[in-house]
Amino acid sequence: MFADFNLKFAHIYIAGFAVIGLGLMIDSLYVAQFIDYGQEITNSLVFIVYLWMLFKTSKITRILMLVGVPIALVGEITLSIGLGMYTYRLENVPHYVPLGHAIVYASIYYITKEPWVRKHQQAIIRFLYTTIIVYSTLWLVFAQDVFGFMCMVIALYLFKKFPDTKLFFLLMFFMVVYLELIGTYCGCWVWPPIWFDMFTWIPSANPPSGIGAAYFLFDASCLLAYKIFNLQKWERLRRHQSARAVAPQT
Repeated sequence: MFADFNLKFAHIYIAGFAVIGLGLMIDSLYVAQFIDYGQEITNSLVFIVYLWMLFKTSKITRILMLVGVPIALVGEITLSIGLGMYTYRLENVPHYVPLGHAIVYASIYYITKEPWVRKHQQAIIRFLYTTIIVYSTLWLVFAQDVFGFMCMVIALYLFKKFPDTKLFFLLMFFMVVYLELIGTYCGCWVWPPIWFDMFTWIPSANPPSGIGAAYFLFDASCLLAYKIFNLQKWERLRRHQSARAVAPQT
């Protein structure tokens, strides 16, 4: 399986992984003990990588990244500040967060484009599918993470409902696990012990294990916005994806 391991787009998504991990560490509670401008450093680093990825990605991906920033900003303001679903360290929405959403989207997209990933996608899907269930079940058992488990169940339903996008969203799920574990461990944001800090009958871990399902809404919103403003291009894109899906694997 690994004999043909070759990565064409690693320069794109590795930059995304790196800046998210490094940026969250710089914006951490630990670093805040020594400097007051850690968040500003992270904002700058993420903005630089965002611009770099814009120039390295395709036109369609570039448009989705541009559209994704205001969509993510509205979502973050609504969920964090408006509804209190989670709270950032400085009780704001850091500038790097909406940009980070776009970086995550582009990173996952280019992982799915890797020839090695496409060739072995069924094996990868089976492995990730099983891992999701095990991961969220362990959080449910050992951290009473009912909210995260509910999100995982929703994710499994969406995988079944939209099988053509299963690989993308499985990878997105674990990308969210990656950033949520780092972000909460570093104290960049915190999830309350119950859902929305209101529903005592739905306890939650920090972070909820299956919260990646919430990111699916962001991805769907970006695609909807692209479809609305680029209807003809969207139809061509879907025809191309359909033709590629039925093409024989070599």
